[in-house]
Amino acid sequence: MLGSHVGLSGKDQFLGSVKEALSYGADTFMVYTGAPQNTIRKSLSDMKIPEAKALMAESGIKEFVVHAPYIINLGNTVKPESFQFSVEFLREELRRTSEMGSRTLVLHPGAHVGEGEDAGITQIIRGINETLDPDTETHIALETMAGKGSELGKTFEQLARIYDGVIHNNKLRLCIDTCHLNDAGYNVKGDFEGVLAELERYFPINQIACIHLNDSKNEQGAAKDRHENIGFGSIGFDRLCAITRMKEFADTPIILETPYMSAEEGGKDRTYPPYREEIAMLRAGVFDPELHKKVVAYYKK
Repeated sequence: MLGSHVGLSGKDQFLGSVKEALSYGADTFMVYTGAPQNTIRKSLSDMKIPEAKALMAESGIKEFVVHAPYIINLGNTVKPESFQFSVEFLREELRRTSEMGSRTLVLHPGAHVGEGEDAGITQIIRGINETLDPDTETHIALETMAGKGSELGKTFEQLARIYDGVIHNNKLRLCIDTCHLNDAGYNVKGDFEGVLAELERYFPINQIACIHLNDSKNEQGAAKDRHENIGFGSIGFDRLCAITRMKEFADTPIILETPYMSAEEGGKDRTYPPYREEIAMLRAGVFDPELHKKVVAYYKK
């Protein structure tokens, strides 16, 4: 399954998200339940969820994933009020994700904000334990992180420590991000099979509920987390395309989060989503170095 991040706004709300995914030729997608940088959320009753589900059924989209907002930080031990806010907001996001019809909520594990790895991981475990219960319907997919600043989840060992401390860890899954893995020091380009073998020291491969497929602007180990368009970064097209064809991921949502492309129009810089062309490239298995020109030409028609 191949898709991208899509928006959720305007009068069509979630129905518009599905329409956007279909316009890219996608058969899956990822969405936020509202803006990722704030707490403003529409009522579920206003989001056209039944209409969106009907269009998905009609179009053959069987699965999509939701991403938790960036403002959640379960690793914060410095500000108790920020930690408590994160727990409560995560609970609400899990509820909204379930109502929308997804069983996967991708979550950045958290950052220790200067208090150290052990303190941060302990706090993340505490936060997840306060969030999950035996009846939680949606899985939390912990995302592999690039390691910038004090963020945690940059190694499989850190993620395994979180798993081991969570009481209801049958409700946990993984989201692997190719850019993040590269920037954290894993050899995605040269030995992705070896990366998976390293992961399997801690987790069975079926714990991967989602893949974020992104090239990287940085070399391996840079710890910077700067996504690049498919084939234009340090990982390269051949490796990323090969990942989409791995039998292990035949039923796994593979999501593009690559940068929008820009072009000047009427004296102003406009940006355009590259996902239609990138999905087509990956499906054909042929890299197109003229991608930028084709994206801009398509949207200027």
